[in-house]
Amino acid sequence: MKVRIKFSKEGPVRFIGHLDIMRYFQKAIRRAGIDIAYSTGFSPHQIMSFASPLSVGHESCGEYFDVELNSITDTEDIKMRLNQTMAEGIQILQVAVLDETEGNAMASVAAADYLISFRDSVSLPDDWKEKLTAFYEKDKIPVIKKTKKGEREIDLKETIYQLEIREDQVYMLLDAGSGSNMKPGFVLETFCTAENISLPEYPFRVRRLETYKRTGEGRLVPLIP
Repeated sequence: MKVRIKFSKEGPVRFIGHLDIMRYFQKAIRRAGIDIAYSTGFSPHQIMSFASPLSVGHESCGEYFDVELNSITDTEDIKMRLNQTMAEGIQILQVAVLDETEGNAMASVAAADYLISFRDSVSLPDDWKEKLTAFYEKDKIPVIKKTKKGEREIDLKETIYQLEIREDQVYMLLDAGSGSNMKPGFVLETFCTAENISLPEYPFRVRRLETYKRTGEGRLVPLIP
């Protein structure tokens, strides 16, 4: 049976990359005694699928991965046993059994939302909030985006579903689908370039709040509703 697990990643572990997080959970599942299924063949591996990878240095309270289990006692029991093996900064938040028709976590991702703040090293104009709001309210925001296949022009506005100022932070709901996955840092870098705001290295603090899929009616809902 398929099970989806939601977890948070905060503090120093935010500097651990995606591949190392995958290996960490493979070991944690073994330590917790979870009856996970393995692939067949000469090199069996745990059947596991992660949702959208989180950039190194970002925190999150909305990360997900799917596992295939041979047997299950209770979702709360799995949550408790995994949390007993977790390192500081990683916490299991939810465990849910999936319908067999549910797509895997990676293929299901449609959007993600973030809360971003500028580090103290960034020198912002007094009216940056008004300028950012005006930037978002443009009909189109043409920009060159680098991809694995080279560079192409996109309309950045189409990938920003929502943007608002929350005190001194910026909230964004962005397209996170496999075809047009948008990063919050890229949005703010584009804005700063347009406004001639110079940025030092690592100018933002980023926290992913949730990861979403689309329902049949087109609504965005968390990967575990």
